[in-house]
Amino acid sequence: MIWLYRILLNLAIPFGLVSLILRGFKNPQYWSRWSERFGFANAEVKQNAPFDLWLHAVSVGEARAAAPLIKRLLREQPNCNILLTTTTPTGSAMVKMMLKESVSHCYFPYDLGWSMNKFVASVGAKTVLIMETEIWPNMIEAVHRSGATLVYTNVRLSERSYSSYAKFPTLVKRTLGMVDHFAVQGKLDRKHLQLLGVDSAKISETGSIKFDVSVPPSLRESAEVMRRQLGPDRLIWIAGSTREGEEGIILSVYKSLKELFPTLLLILVPRHPERFDYMARKIQRRSLKCVRRTENVAELDSDVDVFLGDTMGELSLMYASSDVAFVGGSLVPLGGQNILEPCALGVPVVFGPHMFNFPDISRWTIKEGAGRMVDGEQGLKEAVAELLANPSLRDEMGSKGVAFIEAHRGALEKNYDLIESLSKTKV
Repeated sequence: MIWLYRILLNLAIPFGLVSLILRGFKNPQYWSRWSERFGFANAEVKQNAPFDLWLHAVSVGEARAAAPLIKRLLREQPNCNILLTTTTPTGSAMVKMMLKESVSHCYFPYDLGWSMNKFVASVGAKTVLIMETEIWPNMIEAVHRSGATLVYTNVRLSERSYSSYAKFPTLVKRTLGMVDHFAVQGKLDRKHLQLLGVDSAKISETGSIKFDVSVPPSLRESAEVMRRQLGPDRLIWIAGSTREGEEGIILSVYKSLKELFPTLLLILVPRHPERFDYMARKIQRRSLKCVRRTENVAELDSDVDVFLGDTMGELSLMYASSDVAFVGGSLVPLGGQNILEPCALGVPVVFGPHMFNFPDISRWTIKEGAGRMVDGEQGLKEAVAELLANPSLRDEMGSKGVAFIEAHRGALEKNYDLIESLSKTKV
């Protein structure tokens, strides 16, 4: 199976290049740094290797979750030499924005045997940390042969992912057997790994690092300033991390809600930066007045309908400036996005039915009274309307969200202790 996997991947190289070309029409950053995709470390990596830690975070969400752990490591070990890889340009931009020069960055290579062997040798990492669950057989084998400690952290393995991996039991069991440890988010993730053949002694249930989101006082202060700029007397509904197929529903709901709440402002933040321009045009086609964040308007006119969040790294600020939050990737079957961020900020959260990437978190959020799951346009309209019309309900749900986050903190410390322990004990 492993040889078949390798043969098929090498045959797929032309398709990978075509994919990069096509993606580049939406985001030109995909047209650069191709050599990194094939295991050729960039000058920054070559200069700073070997590394104490190589951490892989696929894109924006994983990079944001990894940042507190990296900062924790650097506080305890200021001289720790860290490489962080991502797959997407937006993930790369987020790394530079949050961590600046404290880490080195490179794109994660395609999982070709020769490219991974070359990259692992160039990096020379003592410990390799993979955020969440991306099973790349050639990467795992190359790291295992190098003698580095390999840990998967913040692991979530949904029913859908488990079913996909379970189709190849021999390959998956062999591959996962070379991983030193798995730090999983919940019981379901542990169960799925065990069913895939992972020894229970290699699994620790540490919770989700995303519960350890911090809310600095400066964010609150900045949110107050933004609120005054947007309109202190306006009701504000934010739709964050939205995906294709959702914005049309959201704009239709906004138009309906505007009739009930004439001062309502919609903050719309698409998940992918390459869709910012497209969304600006779509909003205008709906005969809605739109102002973009990058226009740096000192104060919004009262007739502005939509404030388009077309910047990186400001989603938390926009959540904190709002009265009600909808989190995208959930009205369409994409698995949802992080709903804990608005909860931590005391903002009631609404999300769609497709939360299979966050099954425990979405269930707990509903159970604790911090959020609501809706199904389709009518359900979204009714839930948001009820919250906009009821300030006391908003306050109650917001308070429950903050308490919910506080009750589940601790995964960051557990993961830090686990990584430190495994790094010391690996022979």
